[in-house]
Amino acid sequence: MIPVSLTDVGSYLPAHSVDTSFYTGDEAPPADGVMFGPPARRRHAAPHETATHMAVEAARPVLERRRALGEDRVDVVLTNVALPDRAFTGAGADIVARLGLDPVPEWIIDVHNSGCASFVYLMKLGRSLIASGQARTALICCVQNMAGQLFARPEVRGRKHAAVPGDGCGVGFLSAGDASPVLDLVTYHGVEYANDMTLAVDTRKYWEPGEGEIDIGFTESRVKQIVARGNRLVPQVTSELCARLDTPTSDIDVLITNQPNRMFLSNWHTELGLKPERHLDTFDQYGNLFGAGIPVTLAQARDEGRITKGDLLVLSGFAHAGDFAAAAAVRW
Repeated sequence: MIPVSLTDVGSYLPAHSVDTSFYTGDEAPPADGVMFGPPARRRHAAPHETATHMAVEAARPVLERRRALGEDRVDVVLTNVALPDRAFTGAGADIVARLGLDPVPEWIIDVHNSGCASFVYLMKLGRSLIASGQARTALICCVQNMAGQLFARPEVRGRKHAAVPGDGCGVGFLSAGDASPVLDLVTYHGVEYANDMTLAVDTRKYWEPGEGEIDIGFTESRVKQIVARGNRLVPQVTSELCARLDTPTSDIDVLITNQPNRMFLSNWHTELGLKPERHLDTFDQYGNLFGAGIPVTLAQARDEGRITKGDLLVLSGFAHAGDFAAAAAVRW
């Protein structure tokens, strides 16, 4: 099998930074340890900052670096967008057009499931195509664009969960070769939980006209179930991955997960036997970036020199109400 490496990462974060008072006014935010304890700040995409715009801005510097190293072709483009704003085609084709990729990649795949763990899932798809000899390179784009468009709306922003997400985009580049090899990946599908996270729009379908604004449909009982699953799933897939590598979880040099809240972040590294400094945390800077959280945190860590050559890097996360989880190991 052809070895595949994660050779580059990049990110784009909207300029507009929002503090918690935008949501809570003069009221104190919820306690830190709960599911919806808000970050200190988060970014909101402006009206012109579509999913395509954010992906292109994140990808351009990565592609320029790859071209300087002789990789001037992209064979695969994989995307995940939290709130699709290209209803029929997905974002992939528009991203390819705006980046001016020539020739047009043979594989343009818009993946709508896998949510907060989408970066790892797209790594698995890209790795499979490259390892099979059907491609040499893959561009992965994960966009979170719900904070400024959905959770900032007047009827929604006062609800306790609205202050947690932020907007941003993270991208990754996969290449054939062993420069920074993807050692293994583990995925989990909790299909029985697929309907536990829904859109709440009274009795209508979300595209039908009506007076109530669209929101995420949380109930107290479901939140408790999601907390239990989230606490379990990330250590589960991470431990399975390390077992396959015959490596104890305590030997992970750098763990990067999705960034849902402080409670999960603390519980995950404690369960895995890792010191907090090995589990990178961008929650208070950017909030919950959904699928963009892993690549944005990774790109920042790379730029700040927090990952060194030879490190065992593990990327791990769970999605939605626990319907998906995944982990990947990379020798940086």
